[in-house]
Amino acid sequence: MAELSPIHIAFLLYPNVTQLDLTGPAQVLSRLGNARVDLVAKTLGPVSTDAQFELLPTASFDDVTRTDILCVPGGFGTVAAMEDRATLDWLRQVGGSASWVTSVCTGSLLLAAAGLLEGYRATSHWASRDQLAWFGVEPVAERVVFDRNRVTGGGVTAGIDFALALTAAIRGEEHARFVQLSLEYDPAPPFDSGSPDTASAETLARYRAMVDRFAPGRAEKVRGIAEALRG
Repeated sequence: MAELSPIHIAFLLYPNVTQLDLTGPAQVLSRLGNARVDLVAKTLGPVSTDAQFELLPTASFDDVTRTDILCVPGGFGTVAAMEDRATLDWLRQVGGSASWVTSVCTGSLLLAAAGLLEGYRATSHWASRDQLAWFGVEPVAERVVFDRNRVTGGGVTAGIDFALALTAAIRGEEHARFVQLSLEYDPAPPFDSGSPDTASAETLARYRAMVDRFAPGRAEKVRGIAEALRG
C-alpha cells in the first residue's frame, strides 16, 4: 500500500466552544492517516468549553499560518468569536489558502463572518441555519453540505458524519468505512427527538429557553454583525 500523503488539520479553539463539535470530528480526522491535528487558539492558555472542562491548545494563531484542513466548531461562544478581530483575521488568513474550509454547527456562522462562505451553500445547527443568509450564504437543511472545497456539518453530532464524509473525499470511501468501523459508529438513538421535526413542542420550548438563558439575544447580535460586515 502506498504511503498516504501528509495532511494537517487545524481546529479553531475559542472560549465556550461546544467540545463535541471539535472532539467528534477531531477523533475521526485524526485517523485520516499520516495526519497531524492542531487545536489553535489566540494563546496557549487553557480554553473553556460548554461542558465545564477546559481544552489545551496545541498552537497559537502565530504558530499556524496555513493548513490543509481548517475546521471551525460552534458553541455558545460563537458570537463573541465573531466579534473578535484577531479570530476573524486568522480565519481569513488560513482559510484563504486551505485545501478544505470546514465547520460544524454554528461554526459556519464564524466562517461566514470571516467572508469565507459568501456565495456558497452551507448548513449549521437547525436553530441558527437561516442566519447564514444574512452573510450572503445559501442555507441548506442537510446534515452535511459540500460546495466545492467548503464542507459544513449540522449541529454537534453531525460533526462525526461530516468528518467521515470528508475522510471519504480525501482518502476514499473504503478508508472512511474502515474508520467508521474502528470507531463502532453505528448510531441507534434511544429517542426520536434529535430534530425539531420529531421533538415535542415541550422539548422545543425547553431548548429555546436554554438558548435564551445562555446566549440572550444571540440572533439579534448575529444580524448586527452581518449588517456591520456587509454595510
